[in-house]
This record gives sequence, C-alpha cells and structure tokens, in this order.
Amino acid sequence: MRVTKATVIRECAVCERTLLQGEVTVRFSPDGVEFVDVCPLCQEAALDYGWVREGGPMSRALSPHQRRKRPRWAQLLGVGTEDVAQPVVPEPVLRRLSDSEAALVEAADLFNASLFRRTIEGVARALGEPFVSVVPLSGVNGEVVLTFAWEITWYQYRVTPEASQPIRLADRGADISEIEPVFQEWNAELDDQGRVVPSVAT
Repeated sequence: MRVTKATVIRECAVCERTLLQGEVTVRFSPDGVEFVDVCPLCQEAALDYGWVREGGPMSRALSPHQRRKRPRWAQLLGVGTEDVAQPVVPEPVLRRLSDSEAALVEAADLFNASLFRRTIEGVARALGEPFVSVVPLSGVNGEVVLTFAWEITWYQYRVTPEASQPIRLADRGADISEIEPVFQEWNAELDDQGRVVPSVAT
C-alpha cells in the first residue's frame, strides 16, 4: 500500500498569496471568534485592520453581536452583517441624493462596516473627535478617500466599492499639515456610535 502525503494549501488572509510549505505565519482573529493565517509581510496590515494577534488580549470593544460567527467572506473583508443593515442615511433620503453624494454615503457605509472603524474609534477615545473628510477621486473605479485627522496624527483610507478588498489603509502621518489640501475639506463627522456620517443634503 502506497502512502502519499496530503497537500494542504494555505493562503494569507490579507494578501491571499498561497503560503509556501513551512513558511512561518502568525495567526490573527478578524472577529474575535475564528483565527486565520497571515504572512510575515502582512502582519502590520492585519494590525491596521484591528485584527487581534493569537495569544494577545481580545479587544473589549467587541460587542456580543460582533462575537457571533460570520461567513468567511465577511470576516476577510471586515464586514459585519449587523453593520451593513444600519446605513448612515435612511433609504428615503438616499433616494434624493445626487450620484456624488450617494458615492460618499456608500463609502462611509463600507468603512463603518469594516474593522478599520475600530482603529479610528480607539484613537478618538484617546485624542477626541477627529476632523473627517470624504473625497471622491476622479476616474472610472469610483475610489473615495476617507481622511481622519487630529493635530498629532492622521489616517487616510481608500475605498474601492467594487474591489475584493474594498478598503485599505493608504497613508498615515504625524502632523495634520502633511495632508494634501484637497483632503482637508472637512465634510463629515463621527456620530455617537463612532460611524462616519458625511454632510449631505437631507
């Protein structure tokens, strides 16, 4: 009887690269329930997403709803099903918005349903309310830039609604003056639930 070794294909949960046999990975939990493998190059990105390293303390910011098991695609994209059902603008108002305003609301909703939101909430608890801007970029892919700024730090995210990973950390810095002027038109805010709410005509 011939014995063959079963091949197990593993992928990095962030970049989706197939991991080499014997490659050392670190396990992270996107949702506080299940753990996924992350390659050495993506560990910083996983931390930026707000994922918890295996063996580290679980964030108390996780609500009981967030602890419930979610589909694997939702875990990897950082989408919580309970957040998707709570848009920042009610449906009747959404129907009255222009295309450009609707794009801002869609980008805000995607960000609010992601794990990046926890990063911003954590910084806001320490430094207070941020300046927030939501700026659409010209082009066919409908990218939107979200900027969160305090006097001593800032974060900038790009939202591409049609992408497999719709939100990514694009840049960050230590001084608000480093932000390009086009992204300093503060046209949004965080509400009392920590959600991004664009200033649109209601």
